[in-house]
Amino acid sequence: MTDLWRLPATDLARRIRAKKVSATEAARDALARLDAANPRINAVVDHRPEDVLAQAAAVDAAIARGEDPGPLAGVPVTIKVNADQQGYATTNGLRLQKDLIAQQDSPVVANLRKAGAVILGRTNTPAFSLRWFTRNGLHGHTKNPRDPSITPGGSSGGAAAAVAAGIGAIGHGTDIGGSIRYPAYACGVHGLRPTLGRIPAWNASGPERHIGGQIMAVSGPIARTIADLRLGLAAMAARDIRDPWWAGVPLEGPPAPKRAALCIAPEGMALQPAVEAALRDTAKRLEAAGWTVEEAEAPPLREPAALQAMLWLAESRRGLNAALHKEADPDASFVFAEMEALCPQPDLNAFMDGLQKRATFLRQWMEFFERFPVAITPVSGELPFRDQEDVESPEAFRRIMAAQLTQVGLPLMGLPGLAVATGMVGTVPVGVQLVAGRYREDLLLAAGEAIEAAGVPPAPVDPA
Repeated sequence: MTDLWRLPATDLARRIRAKKVSATEAARDALARLDAANPRINAVVDHRPEDVLAQAAAVDAAIARGEDPGPLAGVPVTIKVNADQQGYATTNGLRLQKDLIAQQDSPVVANLRKAGAVILGRTNTPAFSLRWFTRNGLHGHTKNPRDPSITPGGSSGGAAAAVAAGIGAIGHGTDIGGSIRYPAYACGVHGLRPTLGRIPAWNASGPERHIGGQIMAVSGPIARTIADLRLGLAAMAARDIRDPWWAGVPLEGPPAPKRAALCIAPEGMALQPAVEAALRDTAKRLEAAGWTVEEAEAPPLREPAALQAMLWLAESRRGLNAALHKEADPDASFVFAEMEALCPQPDLNAFMDGLQKRATFLRQWMEFFERFPVAITPVSGELPFRDQEDVESPEAFRRIMAAQLTQVGLPLMGLPGLAVATGMVGTVPVGVQLVAGRYREDLLLAAGEAIEAAGVPPAPVDPA
């Protein structure tokens, strides 16, 4: 019998709906895979087998009654520990929040349940979800299953590592500065940062998010196939009025030309040769699939990246410094100090000017997408970093920040971005980022499918 944990979500859901396998069989298989792989990577930091099996039994019972179990019928998925899941702690990687038990599901968790998914476990994040690396004093250190010497990415490092290792078919992630796209890149899988407002998200367990978080942070899926991203997006994006930013925009937009801009080095950012090679290979794959690809300069990203950091930090400083002191997580303290050094505290005028400029940059990008519906950019200027490299020195931190320009610059405009795995450089993954206009995830997924079809789709790996 096929190891069910190896199957894409689309295939597994189809088999469960057709009663070829049961959701309970899939859940038992997923739990066995978790037990086998997770001790080597520490991706899932909280799971309760009895709860998992009870969810699966409910799916099987619905099918037995002739009911529609939902598009994710019985598919095991994971949830990041910074999202409310009823009965579980929303730790966000913090000892301070180890007893913050959610009293209700966040919209994204509720939507996954309504779609028939079985929540397998909760995945690790750095303290405060603040890094492109994943280690904290509560849950410990997550390792990359492909190569433990490199970062699994962050802040959704646990989600991406779990998906890459076959622990769940789809992982929930969040992204305010690359926290979906970068771990997908580092672990050699795919990750979709959707448009602001596409997927409803809110935590009843905490205070209302500051304005920077409200206009830049999103939830989204991480998966091994583009088809699974498409399925996960549709499930997560269902209506939930608890998020005032949610917009019921159709998942499929009007037809657009198959035309892409190849943005090799946005605003002169430094690239390693392997990264540029992946970009040019991606262009060739799209051209072979009938796309027109033209080298072009991307709209601004450097100033949007600076404004993203300013908006993020300006309000975080009001409460996060006290929490940093209480948590005393050395990684978070170092990273936040370095970010503060790069981003002086704004006065009210500077804060307002930043919000005002956001419209200018979004307009420039939307005008660009009139010419090129999709942009191909680096995910990072470098191959995945050595694990924990960012806290080795201030110089290392600044180099990493510079390499992550395309991660930090995008969220200011609320635009969607897709990290597509394209291959390996030895044991290290490589890939590209696709960008499109607001609510045009369909264009990103269509291009991603063409890129994936011309290569070798990521398969689950046994952790090194």
